[in-house]
Amino acid sequence: MENAIVLYPSPGRGHLISMVAFGKLILKHQPSFSITILLSDPNTNTNSTAPNYVASSTTQYIATVNSTTPSITFQHLPPISEIPRSTACPEELSFLIPRLNNPNLHQTLKTISQTSKLRAFIIDFFCDAAFEVATNLDIPTYYFFTSGASGLALFLYLPTLHKNVDKSFKDLSNMLFDIPGIPRIPASDMPGGISDRNTQRYEYFLNTATHMAKSNGIFVNTFDLLEKKAIKAMSDGLCVPDGLTPPIFCIGPLTSSSSQDGDEHECLKWLNSQPSRSVVFLSFGSMGLFSVKQLREMAVGLENSGQRFLWVVRNPPPDNEKEPNLDELLPKDFLKRTKDKGFVVKQWAPQVEVLSHESVGGFVTHCGWNSVLEAISVGVPMVAWPLYAEQRLNRVFLVEEMKVALASKEMEDGLVSAEELEKLVRKLFESEVGREVRERVLGFRDEAMVAQKEAGSSHVALAKLAQLWKQT
Repeated sequence: MENAIVLYPSPGRGHLISMVAFGKLILKHQPSFSITILLSDPNTNTNSTAPNYVASSTTQYIATVNSTTPSITFQHLPPISEIPRSTACPEELSFLIPRLNNPNLHQTLKTISQTSKLRAFIIDFFCDAAFEVATNLDIPTYYFFTSGASGLALFLYLPTLHKNVDKSFKDLSNMLFDIPGIPRIPASDMPGGISDRNTQRYEYFLNTATHMAKSNGIFVNTFDLLEKKAIKAMSDGLCVPDGLTPPIFCIGPLTSSSSQDGDEHECLKWLNSQPSRSVVFLSFGSMGLFSVKQLREMAVGLENSGQRFLWVVRNPPPDNEKEPNLDELLPKDFLKRTKDKGFVVKQWAPQVEVLSHESVGGFVTHCGWNSVLEAISVGVPMVAWPLYAEQRLNRVFLVEEMKVALASKEMEDGLVSAEELEKLVRKLFESEVGREVRERVLGFRDEAMVAQKEAGSSHVALAKLAQLWKQT
């Protein structure tokens, strides 16, 4: 019987890409293993903010992995017959879909176990419902945390916060929280999913944190020297004060090696003609959407900064599926006035290739963890502009702890003004503070490369575990 590892990602594209990269990494250590990645039926992924072109590019991505890495196979779980209409929140759905899939999952794991030695079942944070299934089948179960160690430290500590604080974070906006291993966090920067303790999604997050502490281990997409304090706090048991902390394996940075196939994207051709480290890149993930008012503020800020820019623009909701009409969305004659210094891309750009390009010298990002690691891995400093999920939390870590980004400040209505964006772009490229951020991120780039080499921390962490899987 062959040795098998089963991976179970959340439906989101970013979660899938991280999990595939992890599967490839396992195969580097144990090429004889087979990797099965379980996928929820795409028809049940009802997160409407992800546009169709993201779904089609995900299908293409899976096809590419199938053809280039035959040891990784994808298995679609059967469709879920019915999802309660009352479940409107995307985060609730992310937890609920795996829960509804548990009967299918149980049968799938039993079937795989009949023909293979199932060494480990590795589940995404949002697939927590699978923990109970795997435990009942006596399968060693690990969590894969797609954000960083600092975020993990907070989530492991959440049951303690729940016990010690009797109000919702949303009602404590100015209160600062001391959490082992990370900077003090304002209640207003807590992830939206845990802001209201009276919601179903809060309960999902709380239960997940409790189950994670009881698992065989947690894989986190980071490396030791990037988040030393958080990793040490967890290793010392400070984040699970009422119980045992499972082993924490830092196996990053895991990033996608490429995000496009075929012909060179037009924006890369434009970058080829720009001076070294002169361009600021603005991109906000597959679900990052802005109002017309915010897009116009951004346009004014970029133009007034005088900096070269590459900007990914998408239509505001509810028409975010449609190709944007830039002349309607942006200030009059903006494209004409900035044609010598700027390039606007509609909907999507090959982010990995853009960040790796010699001409790019800064990145305005929504602080999604995949994007953060992609920037750090190639030494690009950031402006942190969080939009949703745990991104406000990531901004705190990037700015205060790692010091690889400058923080954006929102106005009372949630907008970032043209003046604020202009100031931040100038500061990143022209000031002493910007130079210090640049030098710091270049240092982490070098450390990231070392972590992945044969004697590096991330390589060693996984090598030991892969050997243990093979022996047991």
